[in-house]
Amino acid sequence: MKVLVMSDSHGRDSNVMEALEREMPFDVLIHLGDTQEDEEEFCMCVAGEDIPVYLVSGNCDLFADYPPARIVTLAGHRLLLAHGHTHYVNYGTQELAADAKGNRCEIALYGHTHRPEIDESDPELMILNPGSISYPRQSPRRRTYMILTLEPGKRPEVELRQL
Repeated sequence: MKVLVMSDSHGRDSNVMEALEREMPFDVLIHLGDTQEDEEEFCMCVAGEDIPVYLVSGNCDLFADYPPARIVTLAGHRLLLAHGHTHYVNYGTQELAADAKGNRCEIALYGHTHRPEIDESDPELMILNPGSISYPRQSPRRRTYMILTLEPGKRPEVELRQL
């Protein structure tokens, strides 16, 4: 299963569309918050495609009607999806990791920092941040997203990609 993961688009749908076009076909789209759009408006980006979209709200999604975190199971893998601001990820991922492990997740995905991260140091939990698809903060400043490949019974594979 090919999962496209992005975060922090902040209303810049042209960046979202560029990633969608580059990665088509894929099976699932995950956006980790700060779309700055309502769910229906954001999902119009993939209108006409039969692709599940999982959204969480970020600190800039003031009028969002979707949760700040959620747990999904894809291809037999439990994932915690969070924007990260309610887990205080600016100060580290300890709270996020504790929440993920407490919910028996093997992958924790978050955004908010606008900096990509792939942390596989814990054999029980992969912690991933796709960075920002619109306003990167890492050096060098590259707009990024992730491709997560999930297969039942296999270790997840992750790849950071740039626009």
